[in-house]
Amino acid sequence: MMNRYHLLLGLLLATCLFPSAARSEEVPRKLKHWLGPQLWQRDTEGPIISLGDRGQFDDTHIFAPAVVHENKRYMLWYCGSRGAVSQRVFQMGLATSSDGRRFTRHDSNPVFQVPGGTHSVLTPALLRSSDGQVLREGGKLRMWYSSTWFEGGGGLHTLHEATSADGIHWDKPSGILLKNVYAPTVIKNGDRYLAWYVDVGVPQWLVRQAESTDGRKWMVNKDPVLQVDQEWERDRLFYPHVLKVDGVYLMWYGSYWKERPGTTAIGMAVSEDGLTWHKHPDNPVLRPDPNRPWESHYVTSHSVIRMADGSFRIWYASRTKPPFVNKYFAINTATWKPR
Repeated sequence: MMNRYHLLLGLLLATCLFPSAARSEEVPRKLKHWLGPQLWQRDTEGPIISLGDRGQFDDTHIFAPAVVHENKRYMLWYCGSRGAVSQRVFQMGLATSSDGRRFTRHDSNPVFQVPGGTHSVLTPALLRSSDGQVLREGGKLRMWYSSTWFEGGGGLHTLHEATSADGIHWDKPSGILLKNVYAPTVIKNGDRYLAWYVDVGVPQWLVRQAESTDGRKWMVNKDPVLQVDQEWERDRLFYPHVLKVDGVYLMWYGSYWKERPGTTAIGMAVSEDGLTWHKHPDNPVLRPDPNRPWESHYVTSHSVIRMADGSFRIWYASRTKPPFVNKYFAINTATWKPR
């Protein structure tokens, strides 16, 4: 009886003192495969896209790559801006590639901007199938993005949608679909549209989930699905990117990294239903590299695709060392192939 008592007491203490360990015991078996070693390999010698030349729309800030692979071509939309941080107005550019590593800017850049010239287009997200491949409807791409007025808008971020047949010419954007939304990711699962996004209406940013039957009218789950609770995370979470692979939801997300002040890194979490998530025990899985000056401090604001061979490729934005004149400085890529 005493041994049993001590065993139960020990388990209780372990749960209280080491909550992450307790959570790992609760991970369903089908998810554990995704929580093994995740070694991302950078396979370029430098950034795949750098700041634009002086005078171009993206000569000071560049981030938020949204990448699709269609007809043997990669299309990468990104947000770029000029000016001081407090005055920046982001517009959307496009770059294309045959291999996902060497990109060429489109001659018509910027290809999309918010009418009026004051509000930014931020964190574009294309409609995707569950494994991250682009999904057209009625022959058109569907893109959701966040928008705000940095210089005088009070900080409100709103969700909008726009469509395009070619990714270059975009139809008039929608009105406000949701408020306090940043960095959406949207997949279609059967006849349902599923979205995850950052709620920036709370002091400690967190991730929420929403569902829709048409991609316009969204029903938001009342409970957040991801919050700051791992040791490496500080202050807030951002940039969730979700795929559904072999019946499992995979999310890569960003946070400030406690271990290295002034930096961000990317963590990963898995879920059976897209609502209850289990974070990777080795987070962060993609970290800044001090030996690569163009990505020595920030690696977040990312897009992930599962490739035909089962590997994954990520595109992400980065920042150099202080002073942080450039909100983000370059766009980079890496690959990972699960065992």
